[in-house]
Amino acid sequence: MEVLNDLYDYGLKIYQDDHLFKFSLDSLLLAEFLKIEKSDKKLLDICSGNAPLPLIVAKNHKIEITGVEIQKEICDLAEKSIEINHLKNIKMLNCNAKDLKNYFPGNNFDIITCNPPFFKVEKTSLINEEPKKAIARHEITITLKEILEIVKYLLKDNGIFYLVHRPERLEEIMSLATINKLHVKEIVFIYSDYKKEAIMVLIKMKKNARIGVKVKSMEINRNTKTYQNIFKDVKK
Repeated sequence: MEVLNDLYDYGLKIYQDDHLFKFSLDSLLLAEFLKIEKSDKKLLDICSGNAPLPLIVAKNHKIEITGVEIQKEICDLAEKSIEINHLKNIKMLNCNAKDLKNYFPGNNFDIITCNPPFFKVEKTSLINEEPKKAIARHEITITLKEILEIVKYLLKDNGIFYLVHRPERLEEIMSLATINKLHVKEIVFIYSDYKKEAIMVLIKMKKNARIGVKVKSMEINRNTKTYQNIFKDVKK
């Protein structure tokens, strides 16, 4: 069932569907993690879902935003949310992100963001019986390798790629980043409890940059009241 919800405490509305994959903490943190400079003109959000990140970014910045979502029903929800929030600097593209070479020339975007499907499709994978949710969670329509390859093609030299993912895939992410000349510049591990393993990792990469990485961490749990500006005082 389609519903209109508050987008947490951002002063925005977002259309969602109980039968489709809803926005989550991952998207909110990714939106807060990215930094936009005055010189940045174009942002591409891959695997946009119902567009929580584009909505948040567009509210605070004039940058031109393109959201990419393969599932038409979810893309339609994103477009309705854009309209109800009166945001003029977002457009949605209903296609598979690995086909973006057919839509844009290379070296085209200042910033690319992605909250991708986290899980590989393997013989032992427990895949959701609902296809729409399965596509959002598992690499059915696009893989991590394909994402990094398209980012390399579309990102300008010295452009920034922001990714949110699972910590257990960090080695693979860094290997693919190196192959695609995307140098990891910053890593933030997210914990629900510092006594336990990290539950999420946010990664900032720069195309054709110098080598050098900053590693930070943050604890986010039930006591976290807002995610706005949450990374301003992030622990090193």
